[in-house]
Amino acid sequence: MQVKAKKALGQHFLTDEGIAKRISESLQGFNLPIVEVGGGMGVLTQFLIEDYPDLRVVELDAESVTYLKAHFPSSLEGKIIAGDFLKLDLGSVFEPQGSPFLLIGNFPYNISTQIFFHLLEYRDLVPAAGGMLQKEVAERLAAPAGTRASGILSVFLQAWYDIEHLFSVPPEVFNPPPKVNSGVIRLVRNERKALGVDEQLFKTVVKTAFNQRRKTLRNALKPLLGDRKLPSEAFLTSRAEQLTVDDFIRLTEEIQETISKD
Repeated sequence: MQVKAKKALGQHFLTDEGIAKRISESLQGFNLPIVEVGGGMGVLTQFLIEDYPDLRVVELDAESVTYLKAHFPSSLEGKIIAGDFLKLDLGSVFEPQGSPFLLIGNFPYNISTQIFFHLLEYRDLVPAAGGMLQKEVAERLAAPAGTRASGILSVFLQAWYDIEHLFSVPPEVFNPPPKVNSGVIRLVRNERKALGVDEQLFKTVVKTAFNQRRKTLRNALKPLLGDRKLPSEAFLTSRAEQLTVDDFIRLTEEIQETISKD
C-alpha cells in the first residue's frame, strides 16, 4: 500500500508495513472489538481490518478521514469516527453501551500521555491496549515501579495494568522521520479491582510527590500534610521514584487516616 507523505497533529506516519503488522498482532488473542486511535494513512488500519472482525477508527484530521474512506470503502463503512479521541465517550463506541474493547494506535507524540489518561477513565472496559509512541515515553510508562524512570502516569497506569515495552522503532521508517526513536508497548489489565483508598487522594498524593521528585517525601508532601505526622512515616525518607504502586497505596492510607483526624 502506498502511504502518502503527510504530517498532522504532531504525528509522523509509519511507512514500514512489517512494523505495522507487528503492532496489530500485539493484541491478538483477546477476541474483542478494537478501537484505533488516529488511522492516518491506514498503514496500521489495513492490518487491523484483517486481524480484528469489529474495528472502529477514531480520526480527527479531515484529510485522513477522506483518505481512509477512499482506500477502504467497504471495510471501514460506518466504522470511522471523525472526531477528537480525547473527547470521545468510549463507553458508547460499541453496542451495547459499556461493552469491553481493545485500544491501539500509532499515537501522536504530542498527545500520547493525554491518550493514556483518557484510557484510565475507561480501564474497566479496556482489558488490553497497545501501540507506538516516543521511545522515552514508552520506556517511562513501562519502567518498573520504584525506579528512576517512574513518574506520575506510570504509577497511575501500573496501578491497573501490567505494561511491557515490546520493541523499539527507528526514525527512518516514518515519513517525515522524527528526531527521536519510538517504542511499542502493551498494557494488560491486572487483577486489581479497587485501590482500597480514596482514589482522588491517591492521585493527589502521587502528583504532589512527583512535583518535587528530587526532594524526600517528607519535604515534597508538605503542601499536602503541612506539619502533620504520619503513623509510621516509613516512606518519608524516600523519594517519589523509589516507591512502588503498593507503597503509594499504603502511603495514601496513612495520609487518609491522618487527615481524617483533623
